[in-house]
This record gives sequence, structure tokens and C-alpha cells, in this order.
Amino acid sequence: MSGEVVRGNGHAPVQYHQFKISDEEGPVAADLACEHNGLVEVADGAAYIRTGIHTGDVDVTVTLHETAPAPSTDNWQEIVEFSAHSVSGDLMVRGLMADLDEELPVLSFNGPGGYRLRVHARGRDTAVDLVPDDVTEWYLIQVWPAAVAPVTVLRQSDDYGASLRSG
Repeated sequence: MSGEVVRGNGHAPVQYHQFKISDEEGPVAADLACEHNGLVEVADGAAYIRTGIHTGDVDVTVTLHETAPAPSTDNWQEIVEFSAHSVSGDLMVRGLMADLDEELPVLSFNGPGGYRLRVHARGRDTAVDLVPDDVTEWYLIQVWPAAVAPVTVLRQSDDYGASLRSG
């Protein structure tokens, strides 16, 4: 059992095809090029989740777990797992240039230290490069305390991710 301790859902503002996960006090992970997996890029100390839409809102669900959960069995098109570190204990989902309307749970729920994040995505092919009025993309971020491990790609099936992987 994964020991889910918290679940939260809200909309994250997207600008320039991305929203981010960051800790204001320090870098979250080693640099990772978007071409590696087509979903998560780490640069300048933050993890950027790449979206198909250019600007707008995406639906984000965060689940926090005591131990590693199974990947969601819903119809996710892309799933990437990576390690992150929270210096301050304030690792959070944030907009690139705007705040979230309602804050999602703090990802570093166990305080400063190491975490594993599994990011699921679907709908990125629906409105590529557009600014939709309605939500067209959904993300699930599963988080649990863990030591550093290599990036793991669990699923790659959308066209937008393939275009990012091809550089």
C-alpha cells in the first residue's frame, strides 16, 4: 500500500508551454534536458513540466504518499519519474509567471530532503500551441520520500512528447 496521506487538485497557469515545480531556497534536481523524456525538464534549479498548450490552465492533481505508489492506471499518455530535493521543505507546483488560484499541497510534506516525483500527463495533443478557454490537459503528480535514483520513463505515447524528444 502506498500510504496516501494527502490529495489536492487545482488549476496551474501555463505560460510558454510550461508550469514548474520549485523550492525557493535551492535547486530541486540535476539538469535534465527536455529531449530526454519530452515531459520534464530541469534547468536553473527548477523542474519544468512541458505542456502542449502555449498559455492557459491545466488541471493538476497531487497525491502525497508515505511509500512508492503504483503508477496510475488511468489513460495517461506520458509518465516520467524523477528525484527531487527540497532545501526548505517548500517544494511546490507553481506557475511560470503567475500564482496558482488555489495552492496545491506542498510536495515536500516530510520536510526538507529527498523525494521521488512521478508525473503523469494526458491531453497534450489536443490544443498544441493554442490558448484554450477550457482545460484540455490533465496532470497527476505522485510524490513520496525517497533517495536519489535515475530518471525513469514509464510511458511515452503522445505526439507532442515525441516532437520534444526529437529536439
